Amino acid sequence: MADLKYKRVLLKISGEALSGGTGKTYSSKMLEELSKVLVGLTARGAEIAIVVGGGNIWRGKTGVSANMDQTTADHMGMLATVMNALALQDAIEREGIGKGKDGADVEVRVQTAIEMRAFAEPYIRRKAVNHLTDGNKIVIFGCGTGNPFFTTDTAAALRATEIGADIILLAKNVDGVYSADPKVDPSAVKYDSITFQEVFDQGLKVMDNTAVTHCMNNNMPILVFGLEPPENIIRAIEGENIGTYVSM
Repeated sequence: MADLKYKRVLLKISGEALSGGTGKTYSSKMLEELSKVLVGLTARGAEIAIVVGGGNIWRGKTGVSANMDQTTADHMGMLATVMNALALQDAIEREGIGKGKDGADVEVRVQTAIEMRAFAEPYIRRKAVNHLTDGNKIVIFGCGTGNPFFTTDTAAALRATEIGADIILLAKNVDGVYSADPKVDPSAVKYDSITFQEVFDQGLKVMDNTAVTHCMNNNMPILVFGLEPPENIIRAIEGENIGTYVSM
């Protein structure tokens, strides 16, 4: 079994990924497969933090397009991310019974940027880092940054730098960054690597501009790759040449 190239990672998963292309809110198959991968990596010593989107339930722009106040619409989106975090927590902990390091259970801690103490911890950076270094624990961050007008992409960039992650693993429904939308332009070229500046210069859609700027300013690399199959997460953490590597 290959060694892990990255020890501590921030995995960004879209809410839509949890639906597994079924058109339903959740795919039990996707949650199961994803959980097996994450539990296996944790048992091998990976320290995994996750930011999950909420697009399978609600998107802030949906409310705005219906003349809803954007702050209200974004708050609803934050709640959607917490629902996804709890669903993922449940799936991982069921899969992780007795499968962690030394036969221990793999546990999950959900931390939210807006306090919901009845079922999640408030986000505290030191506590999140302690969970990760403790071993056999995965941390999921909900509610984005806790502020309207900011995406979960920005939350991923912020949390990654706060916890000292080695890299952001950006799992998407495409297998990397292309010069154009490959679904529209069949001549689009996939990049193996690209700089942050080239992302801006070419107007490429990696993460939103605020998130990319934060990563560039803090020298936080991003690996963009396809989530299908979920085993790609293993390949990414082992350092296999997949997806597109975005850096300085």
